[in-house]
Amino acid sequence: MNIPPGDIDLVAIGESLIDLISIEETDNLIGASTFRKYQGGSPTNIAVNFARLGGRVAVISKIGTDAFGRYLSAELQRTGVITEFLVSDPNVHTTIIFVSHTKGTPDFDAWRDGDYQLKPGDIDEQIIQRARIVHASTFALSRQPCRSAIEHAFKLAQQFGKIISLDPNYSPRIWPDYNEAKVVITRMLGYTTLTKPSLDDAQRLFGEGKTPEAYIELFHTMGPKIVVMTMGSRGLLLSIEGVLTHIPARPVKVVDATGAGDSFWAGFLIALLDGYSLHRCALFAREIVERKLSTIGTLPSNINKYEIYKTLEQNGI
Repeated sequence: MNIPPGDIDLVAIGESLIDLISIEETDNLIGASTFRKYQGGSPTNIAVNFARLGGRVAVISKIGTDAFGRYLSAELQRTGVITEFLVSDPNVHTTIIFVSHTKGTPDFDAWRDGDYQLKPGDIDEQIIQRARIVHASTFALSRQPCRSAIEHAFKLAQQFGKIISLDPNYSPRIWPDYNEAKVVITRMLGYTTLTKPSLDDAQRLFGEGKTPEAYIELFHTMGPKIVVMTMGSRGLLLSIEGVLTHIPARPVKVVDATGAGDSFWAGFLIALLDGYSLHRCALFAREIVERKLSTIGTLPSNINKYEIYKTLEQNGI
């Protein structure tokens, strides 16, 4: 894959929010009574993970000037994320999501405000031109005007020849109008270079009962030439224009599954920019997600990507 020029490796657009993750381990929020505060939001998590892996990354999103918004801005700066394009608006409240601490798919309840109020005018054309990869998530597409802001950014990225990445993390709880969601996601995938659905994402978007290979083909028909489908304990499938490679999962003690997909994708994208093959990118991402699954909250900050690259090379992978 040709990597476009740019002095910013990744621009992540969409939701920056507060995750309040339960202290108690529970599959359902009904069983939770105490919570701990974390920086959250899928694009923002990817940005933080990407920065911790040594990448230069910026976030475009809208937060409030409230205490939670100030916390998010400080956390992003602390981890090395460029916050120059983070929009702090005194007229909105920072979005909050309550999340269950679980080894499986977390239960959640979203209290949304600031995240979806990002506008096309908040997208600086120069930051898109400076990027190598532009990334967004389906969560952020679920409401206007943020949907239009992301489409504007994708059109600019396409015009400038950038790599465009979309996480098709559709959830009917976030976007209850399925028909609208299907139309919008299909249109947005038409801009993208690569996408990373989970098997759960695919089942929610296309309905249950299909094989992973069939789901991947559906994603390809929408536009992206590269599809990486993560399947939990079944591993992942890498598809390059329909040519499939299965990479098995390895046993790992799961402490917290929240944000696992974001850590995987950050690992994949940074390996891509470091010049590795797509197969090696997927193997590197597997290493990264295994480390995330053993940690509550975001990816550990002490990961040395060069040591992981070296280990992969020594193992002839």
